[in-house]
Order: sequence, then structure tokens, then C-alpha cells
Amino acid sequence: MKKIKSIILCFMLLSFLLLLISCSKKDNDNTSNTTDNTSTTTDNTSNTTDNTSNTTDNSTSSSDGTQTFTLDELKEYDGQDCNSAYVAVNGVVYDVTNVKEWANGKHKNGLVAGADLTSAIGDSPHGEKVLKDLPVMGTLE
Repeated sequence: MKKIKSIILCFMLLSFLLLLISCSKKDNDNTSNTTDNTSTTTDNTSNTTDNTSNTTDNSTSSSDGTQTFTLDELKEYDGQDCNSAYVAVNGVVYDVTNVKEWANGKHKNGLVAGADLTSAIGDSPHGEKVLKDLPVMGTLE
């Protein structure tokens, strides 16, 4: 029985590591947005083509490095499929990606990331005090 438990535990650990690797790979793929391809050389002249990916970030950046999000843009940060998890409260967008209570973008009380939770935070037992240590990603329009 101990051997079976050990095998199951090893399988679960391996699955978790593969998930982390795939999320990490996706993050790395998303951060590189420029590819430099050197094409055919004709008569000692080199033609270089610069291709950029089609990743579009419609949110706007402010002078302090934060972004302004629309509600539709915020919905993209739902914590699913290796996406970051953001929530908005009182017009401020917070990153809850690394908060264990927000695993996979879902809070234990049924709330989901990628949403404006201003009305819900008042009903929570902890209130807004949990927000003070979270990274601020920007503001909600």
C-alpha cells in the first residue's frame, strides 16, 4: 500500500512540474515579440526582414508604469490557462496571481479573477485590508 501511495505521489508531483514548465514556456513565448530573420543574399547584398508577433496589448501605460484597463481587457486576466489573475477594487487593478486563495483565478467563495470586485469586497470577512500587500497593475476605466 505504501508503494502505491508513493507512486501516486510521484505521478502527482510530475504532473505539477509539467504544468509549471508549460506555463513557464507559455510566458517565455509571450514575452518575446520580435523575430529577426535574415533572408537570401543576392549579389553580396543581404535582405533582412523584421517580423513582429501579433500580440496586442490594448491597455494604455501611464508614466508610473501602470496600465489603464477596460473591463473587457481585465477579463483576459482570469488566471486560466497560465494567464495572470487580476481583480479590480475601487478602480485599482491588483495582481492576485500568486495568492493561494486565488489558485487558477478562482477564490474559495466563488469569485473569479478578471472582474471588478468592488461590491464583493465589502461582503468579505477580511475587507480591503488584504489588498495592501498586492502588486498594483493599474487602474480600471
